[in-house]
Amino acid sequence: MLLKNCTAVELSPARIVDYTDIRIEGTRIHDSGKVLAPQPGEETVDLSGKIVMPGLVCSHNHFYSGLARGIIADIKPAADFVSNLANLWWTLDRALDEESLYYGGLICCAEAIRAGCTAVVDHHASPSFISGSLDVLKRCFEKTGLRGVECYEATDRNGPEGLEAGIEENRRFALETIKEAGSNPDGRLVEALIGGHAPFTLPDAGLLALADVCGKTKRGFHAHVSEDLFDPSYSHRYYGLDPLKRLDNFGLLTDRTLIAHGLYMTKDELSLLNERKAMIAHNCRSNMNNGVGYNENLKEIDMVCIGTDGIGSDVLEEMKFAYFKHRDARGTLQPADFAGFLQNGNVLLSTCFSDKFGRIAPGYKADLTVFDYHSPTPFEEENLAGHIVFGMSSKDVYSVIVNGEFVYTENGFNSSLERVYRDARKAAGALWKRFNRFTYH
Repeated sequence: MLLKNCTAVELSPARIVDYTDIRIEGTRIHDSGKVLAPQPGEETVDLSGKIVMPGLVCSHNHFYSGLARGIIADIKPAADFVSNLANLWWTLDRALDEESLYYGGLICCAEAIRAGCTAVVDHHASPSFISGSLDVLKRCFEKTGLRGVECYEATDRNGPEGLEAGIEENRRFALETIKEAGSNPDGRLVEALIGGHAPFTLPDAGLLALADVCGKTKRGFHAHVSEDLFDPSYSHRYYGLDPLKRLDNFGLLTDRTLIAHGLYMTKDELSLLNERKAMIAHNCRSNMNNGVGYNENLKEIDMVCIGTDGIGSDVLEEMKFAYFKHRDARGTLQPADFAGFLQNGNVLLSTCFSDKFGRIAPGYKADLTVFDYHSPTPFEEENLAGHIVFGMSSKDVYSVIVNGEFVYTENGFNSSLERVYRDARKAAGALWKRFNRFTYH
């Protein structure tokens, strides 16, 4: 496929090349340059100057919350963060079954693509349906054409059997991705991380077992850490350690590790995080919604990426919230820094897939987002990040290419989603009824 007359854009470092062509062969970018001649039998798409950039990555999400939007259920009032988890999210995830997970995942994948995402890093939990749950989500990714990185949120909050089953689901699924990587390295869409909920629901035996899975599968660890003050408080009370130090003692903090939130890390933890070259997923809207506070350490963290923590997959909107909240907190980071956070999603993806993402250059994966963005002011490398923060939005998404194929165009998806949304609403209604039968203890 040959994309003609593109405005090729890279976020960090900022780069804009006007009216260039991009040739895609198979799943990769083969070449780019001025006036590339079409080859015999090659599909040619004239983009008339539209912006083409490496695909957007939502670096931390929870597709299990896909059918929670507007939930009508008997939810007990919550006085603090952990009560909110227990009264809402830990009850909802226990009510999930295969049908509700499938339709929630399918809708989340489609809406991520429509928001310009080419990949989502998901952190999953469904304690009543653990074994095979990651396979269901894999089907959703593959059916819609979205790239994904999956893990199961292992935890002891549903007893030792639940912890063991969660660890086993991580192990089983990671081995499946290794097998697929050997047989279909270019065509595969889904990879694995090894997941844990948060240190305060993971005993030492659980961390030891998760570290063993990470080591044997050579996959990174993905967990919530210090989302709320409860996590470090619990860790000091029962283990005498900062949560991140505790993870590091088990070898779980590496250059393949993804930590969600990290609001209340100490200076020692920040140094340790950077020393190990681990990454933090910043989830601004979720932090605001849960009232857990603001991460004032963004400037001190070497590798920050943007996640949504289950509040959709619109990472452009998430990036804007992150920037404005930072400014409201009198932070000194600039739009270009937050554009760099977006770019780091592709760095994370490159680590997970052991491949090249995030550039418009030969050999890189052809995961691309096309924007039909009309600027009333000059669109230059010097102000690119300003356009993203103050101008561009997911409403400007024109088309999305994943693995060298269009998964979304100006005409929408290849097939209608009307029936999927209808079936999802039925599954949501049943899920909400089950919610009222579950109580977390």
